[in-house]
Amino acid sequence: MTTSVWNDFMTAAKLGQPERVPVALIIDSPWIPGFVGCNTLDFFLYPDLWLDAHIEILKRFPEIAFVPGFWVEYGMANEPSAFGVPVLWNTDSPPGIRHLSLPTDAWATLPRPNPETDGLMPLVLRRMELLEKGGLPEPHRIHFAAARGPLTVATHVLGTTDFLEATLAEPEAAHAVLDIFTENAIAYLRAQVQRLREPLGILLLDDVPGMLSPSGFNEMALPYLQRIFDAFEGMVRIYHNDTPCPHLLPHIGKLHFEVWNFSHEMDIGEVKSAVGSQLALMGNVAPLDVLARGTAEQVYEAARACVQKAAAGGGLIISAGGGASPGTPAENVAALVRAAREGA
Repeated sequence: MTTSVWNDFMTAAKLGQPERVPVALIIDSPWIPGFVGCNTLDFFLYPDLWLDAHIEILKRFPEIAFVPGFWVEYGMANEPSAFGVPVLWNTDSPPGIRHLSLPTDAWATLPRPNPETDGLMPLVLRRMELLEKGGLPEPHRIHFAAARGPLTVATHVLGTTDFLEATLAEPEAAHAVLDIFTENAIAYLRAQVQRLREPLGILLLDDVPGMLSPSGFNEMALPYLQRIFDAFEGMVRIYHNDTPCPHLLPHIGKLHFEVWNFSHEMDIGEVKSAVGSQLALMGNVAPLDVLARGTAEQVYEAARACVQKAAAGGGLIISAGGGASPGTPAENVAALVRAAREGA
């Protein structure tokens, strides 16, 4: 069942105006182990420690919707691991990855992984399955499936410079590999959704489209992201892209999603004016300079500014302009809630 926190989130996600502006945060392995004081390798290795960490955070902040919620992830390695990239493990930070040195004429020969058997994805799916079959204490649920978008996976597997250069110099190779990564994203998200008792939607994370020109976005990003979002029509679809991309505001609504988590470097009032009739906005307190490094009062003032600029008419979810950064203190997270409680 959904709690009042998730009811408020869903109301805002559908452009409604709940009684209180909801607060949501994307949290994962860059922040959680440090916040609860555990070794990052232990966080990944011991399921009970991992679950206890999430439960502790939920008890500490019961008024926040954590997205996607009980996120089973291994840093950026979930999907790239299925394509053969080396994964580097660390005691105090999420796993890193080394991209493949692969000529563009070989990109189309990359495997088309099966999420049930390839890389780290089967481990993710099995953990989710066990959690949803009784591993989560009532009334908790995993409400959202999550995956990295095809352009982000392309940069991790093939290298950022090589991939971005190919979008201009060798577009056929870029299109061929984006088709592979898009197909994998859809299959991986579907496999997750099938394991959820009460799925509400999907979270797709892809910052790389913000690095493209409007014409590059329309050619290289829009058809692939749109294809993923269209595969989950009827669900709430969240798109995380915290690369500053005001040049894409005329185009972002074409992607067929409901909630946008966007960069703190974009003024939320201007974004609301541009896309507020199409998209709910999830943001946009600066995740590092304010939420992690600022004072609680600075966080409160930044969040209040978001409320004042964008709460009218509904469709606002207070959050960071990105995920929770390492070192974000509890009092600053609580300040988001305090700012939202006061309303518009």
